[in-house]
Amino acid sequence: MKPGFLDKLLARIDRIDPAEARQLLDRLVREKGFLEQVFEALHEGVIVLDEDGEISFINGAACRFFGIDAEAAPGMTVTACIPGLEWKSLAKPGTAVSRDLEIFYPENRFLNFYLSPIQSGEGSATVGWVMLVRDLTTTRQEAEMTLETERLNALTLLAAGVAHEIGNPLNSLDIHLQLMARKLKKLPPGDRQPLEENLDTARREIQRLDTILRQFLQAIRPTTPHRERCDLTHVLRDAVKLLEPELESRHITVELDMDEEFPAMELDAGQFQQVFYNLLRNAYQALAGKDGVIRIEAHANDFEATLSIEDNGSGIPSEQMGSLFEPYRTTKQSGTGLGLLIVRRVVREHGGEIEIQSEPGAGTHILIHLPRGPKPVRLLEPPVSIIDID
Repeated sequence: MKPGFLDKLLARIDRIDPAEARQLLDRLVREKGFLEQVFEALHEGVIVLDEDGEISFINGAACRFFGIDAEAAPGMTVTACIPGLEWKSLAKPGTAVSRDLEIFYPENRFLNFYLSPIQSGEGSATVGWVMLVRDLTTTRQEAEMTLETERLNALTLLAAGVAHEIGNPLNSLDIHLQLMARKLKKLPPGDRQPLEENLDTARREIQRLDTILRQFLQAIRPTTPHRERCDLTHVLRDAVKLLEPELESRHITVELDMDEEFPAMELDAGQFQQVFYNLLRNAYQALAGKDGVIRIEAHANDFEATLSIEDNGSGIPSEQMGSLFEPYRTTKQSGTGLGLLIVRRVVREHGGEIEIQSEPGAGTHILIHLPRGPKPVRLLEPPVSIIDID
């Protein structure tokens, strides 16, 4: 439609005969319908607003992004439909705005919107706005995966240097401490006791450094799982049994809810025992009181197995949720910050994913989703032959 068409139409509306008016209205309807079809075909969201921020038109993509009812949206303000967007702070006459935002309903997505004013002519007042919305979720995830890969590659190179520069001196120190221990046995008991205490302290610190080094190497060194058919519920029970003395000393109750017919799966049982050990230790260390409870569940359906470890501990602050899997990020005074990094690497190497839900004061809930394995082929029924009848 040419510019000024509507103005010319309104100027001579009283001189138009009914037949011509009908042709003009048909033309308007056709062009409106054509534009709506174009907007509906777009993967980007399109929202047309008036000068007060009320929605005049919204396409299907924008409705899906924000969970908006297409029929109820016209006439509503954009702030009412998209809570968190303050129209007065966004709409500045003559100025376009581009912002990123994260939404949580109906799905967790990362979006970018571009808000541009609509003017009736050059230098004229703003008569409306158009908002274009793009989905950046996939792009953002790919960028995060690339960044994580680069970070792990850098840590792998660092690990080779750490293993050489620290591992060898630690072995040498341990050997010399053993030699000192033999010589101390020749001293009188009165002179030997204080020196043995200092020697034991040095040995413990060396062992702690060695443990940190091994965990660091294990966290980032590429490994190939040794897959064998086993029952994960048995591996999980073994990890609980291994920690029973510490759990009992802290008066922590462990509740188990596992499917009796939990399927056997092809995985590395040793790696998953370490996964459960790390997660259970994190859980009981978050339980400061004597009424702590750790609830463990294991369920499976036709597609995946889900293992859950939930505690009623102190929870994780929201500002730390985004850095849980970063190395050396820990809230513990004696922690290395590598436990969750190891856990996620093992789970992902088995084709699974880990999910963490937590609120301060409400405990932490960790879910591990694992595929049950490749599904067998399924023969389909042969197609029914169609007989042509002439």
